[in-house]
Parts: sequence; C-alpha cells; structure tokens
Amino acid sequence: MNDSQAGARRPTRLTAATLVLALTAPLSFAQALNAPAAPPQAAPAVESKLDTITVQRGDLQQTVDAIGKLQFRQFADVNVQVAGQIKEVLFAVGDAVREGQPVMEISPTVRASQVESNRAQMARLRAELADQQAQTDFAELQFKRQTQLKAQNATRDESVESSRMNLSSARARVDAINAQIQQLEATLKSDEENSRHKQVLAPLSGTVVALNARAGQTVGAGQPGAPLMRIADLSQLTVQARVAEVDVTRLKRGMTANFQTPGYPGRTWSGKLRQVLPVPADGTAEQGKQTFYNVLFDVDNPEQELMSGMTAQVQFVVAQAKDALLLPVNLLGKRDATGMYEVHVVNAERRIVTRKVKIGVRTAQQAQVLSGLDAGEQVLVGPVPTPALQPRPAATVGAP
Repeated sequence: MNDSQAGARRPTRLTAATLVLALTAPLSFAQALNAPAAPPQAAPAVESKLDTITVQRGDLQQTVDAIGKLQFRQFADVNVQVAGQIKEVLFAVGDAVREGQPVMEISPTVRASQVESNRAQMARLRAELADQQAQTDFAELQFKRQTQLKAQNATRDESVESSRMNLSSARARVDAINAQIQQLEATLKSDEENSRHKQVLAPLSGTVVALNARAGQTVGAGQPGAPLMRIADLSQLTVQARVAEVDVTRLKRGMTANFQTPGYPGRTWSGKLRQVLPVPADGTAEQGKQTFYNVLFDVDNPEQELMSGMTAQVQFVVAQAKDALLLPVNLLGKRDATGMYEVHVVNAERRIVTRKVKIGVRTAQQAQVLSGLDAGEQVLVGPVPTPALQPRPAATVGAP
C-alpha cells in the first residue's frame, strides 16, 4: 500500500471514533441526571482515641480539716492535806492505781505530845468554866436579893448597882471561857484529823502520769507549785483541734470527727464533737493574726495506744454520701440558672453528647451526681474535638 492510499483511510477512522463518543456521551449525562442525590451525613463517630473517665459509685465526705493535740479527758492532782514529811511514795509513773488506794505515806508534823497538851488545857478551861458558872449563879442570887430589898426600901441604890455589875462581870467571864474552849476544840479536831492523815489516797482510778514527790520531802497543805502526783484515766482521751474562723461556723455538736496520728500510719480513730469553745484560742485573734477556735471531741482508748500530746490530723465530717455516683469536679462545665452543670458524654456509638447533671455533696476533688448520669458512662476529659461537633458536608452533584 502506497502513501496516498494510507492517507485516504485515516479520516475514516477518526470519524468512527468521533461517532462512538458522540453516541455514548448523551447516555452518561442522562444517567448522571437521573442518579439519586447522596443523603446528608449526621455527626460522625469519633475515630480517634478520647480521654474519658468512667462514672463510678463510691462514698464521699465533705470535711473541715484541722490540726489538734491529744490530751487527758479526766485527771486529778494529788496533794497532801497536812504539813509533814513524805515517808514513802508507793507508785511510779506509768503504774495503775485504784480510787481510794494509798499512794503516799506522810509523817505529820503534829506530835502526840502536842495533842495531849491541848487536851490538858481543855480540861483546865472546862474546870474554870464550871467555877465561873457557879460564881455567876451566886451573882444572880445577890442581884435578885438586892432588887427585892430595894422594893422594900431596905437597901441602898449603891448596893443594887454593885450586885448588877458583879452579875454582868461574871457572865462576861463565862462567855470568854466558852470562846477559849471553842477555839481549843477546833485545834484539837484539826490535830486529830492531821494525825489520821498518814496516808494519801488516790482520788480516782487511772494511771500515774506525773510524779513530783520523793521520800524525805517536806510538804505543806496547799503549798504552791506542781502537784505531788497526777493520776489520769487513759481509757478515754480528748482531742483539742484548732479550727479557723471561716470553718468553725460549719461545725455542730454531735457530728463525726475522724483523725489520724503520725504514730500509727494508716489507722483512723473517730469521735463525736463535744464542744466548740466560744473564745479564741491562745495567741490568735490579735492584730494581723488569723483567728482560731478550740474544738473538743472525745475518743475511746481501751488499749491505751494513744498518748497525751500526740498530734492529730482531724477531719470533721460536715456532709457525706454513701454509694453515690462520683464525678471529678474539674469535669463540670458551666452552671446554669437552675443549678445544673454541663458535661460531655461519649456514648456507645462513640458519639459525643451533652448532658445536664445535678450535683449534691462536693469536695475540692469530687462531686456527687444526683441526676443526669448513670454508673459506667464515659465522660469526656478536656475539650470536645471540632470534627465531633460539625457534620461532614454532603456530596455536590456535578462538582468538578
């Protein structure tokens, strides 16, 4: 085949291809026009990994925290009632004693010879009183006789007045002797009482916690200074906690108070609030200083594990919730006018939905959920991803 023949056939092939394209193009365009439009898509499920927290049940307590010290609930100081010398101390610090049990022996300074001398003087005064009483009786008779004679004008006025003065003087001497007898009776009673106080008895049952007495020590009744012995009941102690002014008004008598002490890590003791002292604690309420108040509650100590002076880390339970739905406070959104809070929940379809929740008891870390959430639901931590909030755009027909 020569070039002229080949050139003559090429236009024929181009015309056929063009014809096929022209026939098929209208059909494809018609199909495109008749195809249904793509449905719009809802908010897509979040495919990326989200940071969530599971709503769980637990116990929650709203507390007022304070620092306190353990101290004796009941104690008594032992001192002597008479002057004398300590003969023997029968107990040491840490020993247990019973009420009425002798704890010390005293040698009183009052001697038996002094008591006998006072008794002899008492006998002499009673004899003087009897003699003076007889003289008084005679003076009364003389006065009566002179009075009768005067009525008969048989005696002088001077005799009557003399008998009157003698009777008054005799009666005065009787009164003076009686006063001396009463004074000596009191002295004798005191001496006899002192002679019987050779033993000092325990005022209550407990443990000796302080001792300032030794054998041979001279002591006096009511002497100033530290007590000779202190006995305390260690079966119950008192916690004295210092509570700030801003918190003390939230405390009420009878509320539960828990505390821990560094001496027993991991252990907790409990008691009931007994009293809020109505005056500021020492060293507070001064100019430029914060005001604190002392709050007291008692704790049982049957094993005597706790000791006076231990530090107590106290939590007064202001409110509590048992087996409650709990949610971290930092996940709560804005609070609306009705008191509800907004949170974001990741549902089973991995979609993020907004919920309104009602809160009850809350602390600085957790809050009790009263409504709006169920146990096991996943609450989103952090901001909501932008794709989860906006639906994808639908496909545009005929877009290039």
